[in-house]
Amino acid sequence: MAQMTSKERFQRIFDHKEADRIPINAVPWDATVERWQREGMPKEANWAEFFDLDCIARIGADNSPRFEKQILEETEEYKIFKTEWGATLKDFKHAATAPEFIDFAFKDPDTWAEAKSRMTPSRDRINWEYLEANYKSWRENGHWIVAKFWFGFDVTHSWMVGTERLLMALVEQPEWCVDMWNTQLDLHLALFDMIWDAGYEFDCIKWPDDMGYKQNQFFSVGMYRELLKPIHKRAIDWAHAKGIKAHMHSCGDVNPFVPELIEIGLDALHPLEVKAGMDPIHLKQTYGKDLVFNGGISALLWDKPDEIKAALEEILPVMKESGGYIFSSDHSVPSSVSLENFRRIIGWAKEFGAY
Repeated sequence: MAQMTSKERFQRIFDHKEADRIPINAVPWDATVERWQREGMPKEANWAEFFDLDCIARIGADNSPRFEKQILEETEEYKIFKTEWGATLKDFKHAATAPEFIDFAFKDPDTWAEAKSRMTPSRDRINWEYLEANYKSWRENGHWIVAKFWFGFDVTHSWMVGTERLLMALVEQPEWCVDMWNTQLDLHLALFDMIWDAGYEFDCIKWPDDMGYKQNQFFSVGMYRELLKPIHKRAIDWAHAKGIKAHMHSCGDVNPFVPELIEIGLDALHPLEVKAGMDPIHLKQTYGKDLVFNGGISALLWDKPDEIKAALEEILPVMKESGGYIFSSDHSVPSSVSLENFRRIIGWAKEFGAY
């Protein structure tokens, strides 16, 4: 089969058809990129282009309450700062790890009400200069263009409220939770309608909503059906009305939610976190006609060349069958992975993922 552009490749895979090969979207931590630069990758190089991965362009829009961003403390190792969402974070500059969340602005419905009043659509929430400068070349070069949505349980507990407080609110103040999620989504729908109507069309929406952890979920299937599922469905329906795909990232063990996501029309699920209890081969064999799977290659293996090669030889022939699979780690690529080992892994992914 002739070599395809990334857009052609992703489109066929999302349509559950074979392409020239599976798409490759393996995203490293910043610390991983720093390591590759020390090992020979030019600092000015785009890492995805350097390793000849698929070309993915991402469009964002600011749906935050726009609180003032402040740097509270900074050293060579870390930075403590307040975000536009009102959270206080400690971000480690050279470590392959998520930031530490120290405090949150929203403690209850009253403090949320102030933020909600600030979350109204306006054109200055969109980087029009970025779109004008890049969109034409994305289309000419066959990029897969993704609209980055930001709403739901995960971003609310991690960026706005805090995990314990939000979990308690799901039981004691569910209307508050639903109001936050709907407000986040409403604003992004309005902003991405502006972008679309201005002629900057995209191929897919994608959003993060981690609903599980190791061998379990943050809430029951019943609670998901009642509170969050209708909001996920609204996002998916909006995308489908435009003729594009809906792709969700949800870490942890989300096995019980998979049939629910299929029922509301989700097109693709990422990252199939193996160490949390997700089995990519079982998922493909059970739900592969209904859902595109993205990931499922354990991050614990990426610095073990022999083990990951064996895993790819086992997993990819099953996952790529009849399309419907995008290659990536089940997490970000860790900084334990050398430039040379990553290059070898990508080579194996192309070899075993060819049609």
